[in-house]
Amino acid sequence: MSVTLEGIEAQVRSYNPSADLRGLEEAYAFAVEHHAGQMRKSGEPFIHHPLEVAMILAGLHLDTATLQAALLHDVVEDSSVSLKEVRKRFGDEVAVLVDGVTKLGRIKFSSFAEAQSQNLRKMLIAMAKDIRVILIKLADRLHNMRTLSALDEEKQRRKAIETMEIYAPLAHRLGISSIKWELEDLAFYYLEPKKFAQIQKMVAESRTAREAYLHQVIDQLSTELEAIGVQSEISGRPKHLYSIYQKMTQRGKDFSEIYDLIALRVIVDSVKDVYGALGTVHSIWKPMPGRFKDYVAMPKFNMYQSLHTTVIGPAGRPLEIQIRTEEMHRTAEYGIAAHWRYKEGGRTDEAFDERLAWLRQMLEWQTELKDPREFMEALKIDLFEDEVFVFTPKGDVISLRKGSTPIDFAYMIHTEVGHHCVGAKVNGSIVTLDYELQMGDRIDILTNKNSWPSRDWLGIVKTSSARSKIRSYFSRASREDDLVKGKDELMKVLRKQGLGLSGSALGKALDHVARDMNLVEGDDLIAAIGAGKQSPKQVVTKLIRLIAKESPQPPAPEPEGPVVAPPTRAPNRRRSTTGVRVKGIDDVLVRLAHCCNPVPGDTIIGFVTRGRGVSVHREDCPNSRELVTNNPERILEVEWDTGTSTTYQVEIVIEALDRTRLLQDVSVALADAGVNVLSAAISTDRQGIAYMRFLFELGNMDQLQKVLSTVRGVNGVFDARRTMPEGGRKRGGAS
Repeated sequence: MSVTLEGIEAQVRSYNPSADLRGLEEAYAFAVEHHAGQMRKSGEPFIHHPLEVAMILAGLHLDTATLQAALLHDVVEDSSVSLKEVRKRFGDEVAVLVDGVTKLGRIKFSSFAEAQSQNLRKMLIAMAKDIRVILIKLADRLHNMRTLSALDEEKQRRKAIETMEIYAPLAHRLGISSIKWELEDLAFYYLEPKKFAQIQKMVAESRTAREAYLHQVIDQLSTELEAIGVQSEISGRPKHLYSIYQKMTQRGKDFSEIYDLIALRVIVDSVKDVYGALGTVHSIWKPMPGRFKDYVAMPKFNMYQSLHTTVIGPAGRPLEIQIRTEEMHRTAEYGIAAHWRYKEGGRTDEAFDERLAWLRQMLEWQTELKDPREFMEALKIDLFEDEVFVFTPKGDVISLRKGSTPIDFAYMIHTEVGHHCVGAKVNGSIVTLDYELQMGDRIDILTNKNSWPSRDWLGIVKTSSARSKIRSYFSRASREDDLVKGKDELMKVLRKQGLGLSGSALGKALDHVARDMNLVEGDDLIAAIGAGKQSPKQVVTKLIRLIAKESPQPPAPEPEGPVVAPPTRAPNRRRSTTGVRVKGIDDVLVRLAHCCNPVPGDTIIGFVTRGRGVSVHREDCPNSRELVTNNPERILEVEWDTGTSTTYQVEIVIEALDRTRLLQDVSVALADAGVNVLSAAISTDRQGIAYMRFLFELGNMDQLQKVLSTVRGVNGVFDARRTMPEGGRKRGGAS
């Protein structure tokens, strides 16, 4: 029987007796006028479709503006009516809803995947502004699925797949089970017709026995609840065919093993009665271990609340029972639609806003994904996710996708917490970053302000929001990485040519060459080298030609350090191979003390040894303080000889969370920093903390700071610092 405007109006009056229905009548007349002569594939007049959509929404008890938009939702897409005309006639509110469900039909896309992706993006953005957009779209899809038989087989399958992958999960996310179940069963019918028919037959064959059993347990439970003064409404809960199919295939269950084929729903007056009824159920029948779930104290992400328990009922048969209040039941059936009334009249509902947090997160990452296939894959993952509830150190509950890791949790707390995450404690014990969070875990994130995300994390995290934030970080850092890499590559080639990188003269030359290569400035050129888009050799060749053209003679040294010729040396002066000069004394043997391994930039002192020349210590070395105190007459003034090119030995200590490939990652970081490792020592304590010491060669203090900074960025590293000698020990000192 076809839906009529009168039928819709009667439904609206049943839940809103004071509703002004003139707007509905105007919208209907407008839709009839502009869909005149249009027919659906089923052979029905087109106006039947918007009427059916409006009736589905009236069944969800939605407001008249939403029902107006439902009647008008196809006029812009399928007739000559403009959105401007809809706005002028029916106002901004209705126009926004109509625009939200209107496809981008006038834009040509390169593929179906791109068209699907862009239309869904548009709908999600509109949905974030007004959740009623998706309610209209779900009702639209539901009626289209009810009439899908009119399309050819290829279109049936494509629509069914899209429904199963996008629209049914969206209905689930919004808590609208009344639509979700029907969408899934209809899609199942078209995707697996033989299996659908087989399960339908098995359910029908067992119906008589099942109904008789349900009457028995309902009578028994009603009597017991009345005895304790709990008013209840008990009914059998229908089991949907696709749900049965899922349990049979995904969990390897036989049809006879599906517990909730026989299921009860108990609706009571209050939360107190919910728990009272649970006690009665467990006093009558024994509960099955591990089959109790409390979604009243900890609601699902879609606002669903109910107690679930499975007991061994009469005749030893498993019996699933759901217990909830009338309000909880309304939310379970209508989801977000049941809460829409709280948004009307300027009132707000905090629970409503919190439950839409997942939508805001979805919008955060969806703008970052340019590839339509990547966007669709990420959307499907987010819509299909099951939940796991975990706790912050303060006891706050955080809902995450099942399978999430400490990194996902860290990014859920705050982006910066995620960026600086180096480890985590779960229930007081240190875990690896790929640990799969379990229901009820208490998580404490360990951070280090000098640590940053690793690209390996993209293979660890499970939530799209965390993955998006990691990708966003690398996107922003990409230019900086290219600059560093490009500068290093350019320096290597410049050094081979006897040129230096620093200085205003070279900076101007780089800018000039960049402009010749259609780039804005020198940094763009360096970044292009780092990204592999420009050859450093070609760039240096252009630089040399430019410098030679502007300055035929080698330029004189400048304080700023532009391109310089090698400095001339005094013919009679002997340079120290250690890079240290003893003031007032030439040609003396000088060696660097191994107890403190000084490098240029350290404040140093010299000590005259017996037969081994001058030993040079850092001024803050414990051995040097002892030497100054006990042998002040043997102390000499020394200084760094900046004109000497040599290498120095430095030892650092690294503290990190022990994990697989830690040593490999640290070694790679040291190699990337350009140091030559001479020795290493590694140990791990009972708390899972690794201590690593590395002795290596480098050129100066600036390079040391770069090494430390690089190592601190390794995943799991807490600290990296230069070692100090133990106080008073004469390692490498004088005698």
